[in-house]
Amino acid sequence: MNDTVREQYELYPYPPRDPRDEAKRLIQGSPSHLLEINHYIFAGRRDFSLPFRALIAGGGTGDGAIMLAQQLADRRCPAEIVYLDLSESSRKIAEARAAARGLKNMRFQTGSLLELPAMHLGKFDYIDCCGVLHHLPDPPAGLSALCESLNDGGGLGLMVYGSYGRTGVYPLQEALRLLGRDDAPAAKLDLARRLLRHLPGTGWLARNPFVSDHLKAGDAGIFDLLLHSIDRAYTVAEFISLIESADLTVAALIEPWRYEPANFIGDGALLKRLDGLDSWQRAALAEQLTGNMKVHIAYAVPNRAAGSSVARPDDGAMIPVLRDSSGSDLAKGLKPGGSLTARAEGLEVRMALPRTAAPLLAAIDGQTSIDGIFARVGAELRLSREDFDREFAALFKVFNGVNKMFLQHEHAPAA
Repeated sequence: MNDTVREQYELYPYPPRDPRDEAKRLIQGSPSHLLEINHYIFAGRRDFSLPFRALIAGGGTGDGAIMLAQQLADRRCPAEIVYLDLSESSRKIAEARAAARGLKNMRFQTGSLLELPAMHLGKFDYIDCCGVLHHLPDPPAGLSALCESLNDGGGLGLMVYGSYGRTGVYPLQEALRLLGRDDAPAAKLDLARRLLRHLPGTGWLARNPFVSDHLKAGDAGIFDLLLHSIDRAYTVAEFISLIESADLTVAALIEPWRYEPANFIGDGALLKRLDGLDSWQRAALAEQLTGNMKVHIAYAVPNRAAGSSVARPDDGAMIPVLRDSSGSDLAKGLKPGGSLTARAEGLEVRMALPRTAAPLLAAIDGQTSIDGIFARVGAELRLSREDFDREFAALFKVFNGVNKMFLQHEHAPAA
């Protein structure tokens, strides 16, 4: 990564964070939420009472690193989270956030992920690379360097910019390069502010309601969005191709519901046209139709793990676990024939729930397996095992699709 990128993040650490806010909340997201990692990379079977090593490659001001370190600490996992970033300014913020939480499972390193082979940091069970590959001069080389540091049986969480959702960003980047190519960073920032104030309403960025970093994240947001010296975006097809070029398989795209066009196509004749498309073709179509995907997030595993890394709801020994909610709370007021509404960047979709959604949700406590839930409510609901499995699969598809329900094996220690 070049000196210009390093200078940017020394001057304008991104995203802007105040370590004092750690007393108020834990910032959570994707990739690298522990429930997601276990579900999509370790088939729900990871034993977090055993040592676990994770690399946050391009840790920025610390969001992903702090989230994962805190979740592992909460599980009392003997973990080591290695934070790596080229910016000393960003690192200091991340270190201060870790100190504010009293986290002892983090190790901080300054450098580029391209220098990984020379750092001798060892192998990792999980690697996070969020918002970095698209800022590299050679993204495939960066991804290859990460794969060399991955343990057998491990996997990666990746995020890159999405092409269509960032409509308007790149023409304005080019305009700013034309107007201020040789300016110092502060002068470039002043130029960008001035241009934004006088941007015609017909400009694509002005007409894109989904891009808002220049409005919400201050100077760092403006610089990262419009003045970055290396910045490219990917369609979902290009992102999958990048991943596969490193002998990896995509385990999941997050959030899954957004990549399934059947969720927002209501025309029967059009739905029939989807039948011959594979999952990645459907994902590409969803991106083309919605036009609002600013980023793409994926979990990826080596090809040898293809098909075996994701937990499956047809395994009765799996325990369904809800994220940020309880089954009993979700079940309240839910009637047969109800639905769940998913929202993302202006898109709103209602997804039908099975008729038994309320009692099934009420039985999910994060401790009871699917077999145990059937034993508890199957007779009461007058469901055969076949009917129960069908109802649970339908419920899981919706809640997993919106990133709210995951699976962990009953023999793996629970949170």
